[in-house]
Amino acid sequence: MNALMHANFGITDFWTFLLGTIFIVILPGPNSMYVLSVAAQRGVRTAYQGACGIFLGDIILMVLSACGVASLLKTSPALFHVIKFIGAAYLGWIGLQMLIGCWRKLRAGDANGTATPVVAVQESNPFRKALIISLMNPKAILFFISFFIQFVDPQFHSPAISFIGLGLICQICSFTYLTAIIFAGARLADAFRRRRRLSAGMGGGVGVMFIGFGAKLATATL
Repeated sequence: MNALMHANFGITDFWTFLLGTIFIVILPGPNSMYVLSVAAQRGVRTAYQGACGIFLGDIILMVLSACGVASLLKTSPALFHVIKFIGAAYLGWIGLQMLIGCWRKLRAGDANGTATPVVAVQESNPFRKALIISLMNPKAILFFISFFIQFVDPQFHSPAISFIGLGLICQICSFTYLTAIIFAGARLADAFRRRRRLSAGMGGGVGVMFIGFGAKLATATL
């Protein structure tokens, strides 16, 4: 039994974790929607800058999970509520800004008769914005503080190794999925430049999804 535990680096139910991680990663969330929007409007290189912000945000959440933040939040409901409502407000604000920007640019396009692209991604630093979105992502928060830690064997002599292994698996899955999202978004860019209303529809849809992500986080429980 000890030899098997060493072979798995203290990770229990590896295949369950892998399948669960893949399923959770491919579910639509603010991380992937933001990167898709950046890729569609600003190109592959800029979208990868956003992806790097997401990777760093996930690493921070992993470290916090390994340091026992999940237990702290479970024993401090008031702290958990403060964090989740701040995150929910931020995600909702991003969604509202997307909807407003989409509406304004669509009106501007109608006024001058040009097909102005209106996928509502501000000309802000994509790395910084993606980092904040990642840290406020309800899917990632619940994953790392609830699902992630269940697969670390508490009897393993070096739990840090287990967390690193699980983290690498998460990042590989995330990188693969975001790469597919980025190139899909880049291919959509030409269509958005030609079709203003299609671009507006995507921008508005992403904005609505961000508001939904905020609402989901506001109602989340540990």
